[in-house]
Amino acid sequence: MQAMLLSRLGEVADDGAALDACELPMPEPAAGEALIEVSCCGVCHTELDEIEGRTPPPHLPIVPGHQVVGRVISAPAGGQLRAGQRVGVAWIFSACGHCEHCREGRENLCAQFVATGRDAHGGYAQFMTAPAGFVHPLPDALGDLEAAPLLCAGAVGYRALSLCRLEDGQALGLTGFGASGHLVLQMARARFARSPIHVFTHNAAQRALALDLGATWAGAADAQTPTLLHAIIDTTPAWAPLRAALRNLRPGGRLVVNAIRKEGTDAAVMAGIDYAGELWLEKSVQSVANVTRADVRECLALAAQAGIRPKLRVYALADANRALADIKFGRHTGAKVLQVAR
Repeated sequence: MQAMLLSRLGEVADDGAALDACELPMPEPAAGEALIEVSCCGVCHTELDEIEGRTPPPHLPIVPGHQVVGRVISAPAGGQLRAGQRVGVAWIFSACGHCEHCREGRENLCAQFVATGRDAHGGYAQFMTAPAGFVHPLPDALGDLEAAPLLCAGAVGYRALSLCRLEDGQALGLTGFGASGHLVLQMARARFARSPIHVFTHNAAQRALALDLGATWAGAADAQTPTLLHAIIDTTPAWAPLRAALRNLRPGGRLVVNAIRKEGTDAAVMAGIDYAGELWLEKSVQSVANVTRADVRECLALAAQAGIRPKLRVYALADANRALADIKFGRHTGAKVLQVAR
């Protein structure tokens, strides 16, 4: 089968080749696994973090990709999957199922969490295998390309929105407006119809898209909002927007950081925080770690029911390096998806 393979870590250059096009043997499903023919796979900023060494080390060589849409070729007998079924595979490839976190429904925190495309081969290939219990049937209302970004950008955004504990009518902010942000805005409008939504980004095209999708206000990443906000979700790879977000929170407000890693080690940004002006009055900061299967299922159901659809830019599998560079250098709005099968 054709695949894009990560064999070494390093900086993603604008004209570089972080991934190698290669031919790999067809994967063979282990007990309890499904074999999936990949239709398409979303390209995520987390892949940049993997390649450039900010995540826990990937198991090299590895086929990246954790927003996978395809069709079941074979599945364990007696399970819920059937041959020909359209399915998705998300960042959560597996978890132990019996630790305290798993029993509490927080399998995203499991010490044995396995990440698709980092710890196990992912969807930048024509075929892949995955544990059947972690494979998600797709709603008929969602096309293949539409569903792919929902499996991570959407699902982790859904989790971040839930952690905001927002009530309808309360003001929400989104710092950064890439693949996840533009889906979270649509989810927030569907779930909290009376809540004003404010978007912070230096990218003028992203501000225009935010307003087109129903944002109340859009400004630069360090701008001051007309009113203080109840919650802000940060999806940027940088440190500085965190302090800007804290300044825009009302007393008791919540900053939810939806990023697997921040670029660089600029601890001085947070170490220099103005406690009285930026954090005091019971403001809180919470990170988002991974996703659970429930996050994925609920995100897909909400998107199908509410007509939430990503803005897409589609690439051939062989152009995965270009898609990664486009994410890194901020080209094009919305989500990026590799078309693997036609």
